Amino acid sequence: MIRKGILLAGGAGTRLHPATLASSKQLLPVYDKPMIYYPLSTLMLAGIQDILVISTPEDLPQFRRLLGNGQRFGVRFAYAEQPRPEGIAQAFLIGREWIAGQACALALGDNLVFADHLSSMLRTAAARSFGATVFAYRVRDPERYGVVSFDDSGRAVEIVEKPALPHSNWAVTGLYFYDHRVSEFAARIRPSARGELEITDLNRLYLEDGSLHVERLGRGCAWLDAGTPDSLLQAANFVQTIQARQGMLVGCPEEVAFRMGFIDREALLREAQALGKTELGRILTELAEGIHD
Repeated sequence: MIRKGILLAGGAGTRLHPATLASSKQLLPVYDKPMIYYPLSTLMLAGIQDILVISTPEDLPQFRRLLGNGQRFGVRFAYAEQPRPEGIAQAFLIGREWIAGQACALALGDNLVFADHLSSMLRTAAARSFGATVFAYRVRDPERYGVVSFDDSGRAVEIVEKPALPHSNWAVTGLYFYDHRVSEFAARIRPSARGELEITDLNRLYLEDGSLHVERLGRGCAWLDAGTPDSLLQAANFVQTIQARQGMLVGCPEEVAFRMGFIDREALLREAQALGKTELGRILTELAEGIHD
């Protein structure tokens, strides 16, 4: 069972300049919550309570101020610096001592995943004792992502980073689950042509090992990478629509903590009251008082 997870919130957010000149991209609001809350909630839905937040030396104090030690969410946060953005897979080298030879998940700080059955999918991935699990999502522009191809039986046979001529439309999302070998495998990767330790190369090692599981997110699922102005707006509109039309909270760690049993009703009510007269505070108060199931 995977009990540890990394939130990677580094980078300069250049595609969002000038909005990110004074703040980390992952601290920008996606509708009514900081962007980092969405992947944090995803890790929590998988049952993960030990979380390492990795960010730049400049931005890390802001994340400490926002998240604290994790007690109010029923989790435990540790923090580590990524001095330079040298690839997603670098997270497993930065966090190697913290991982301590255990299995570990990774969520990118600018990714939002939503599905009715998401929690069960995540817990299935976290329960695998051997190999790695990644999630693939069908996109119109696969050349922007790591792309996975399948044979006629649906088995993953190839993963390529930003291919000029993609062999499929299935992009690998920013959510990964790895067994205890992850830091060892990450140490074997060499920098790509762009000087980064590519997460696709790490996934390829598991694919070649025969232990990579690829779960395809189909209809009824949404994956949003909020790293550009357009995608940031789309993510905010998506969250607003779901919450306003269906009355369901999206990416709310207080709610997830309560539903997962990480915090009790009294703790949830304290968090709701701390949010004051916001709509989010009102919904959480009603949840704590049993008005919402």
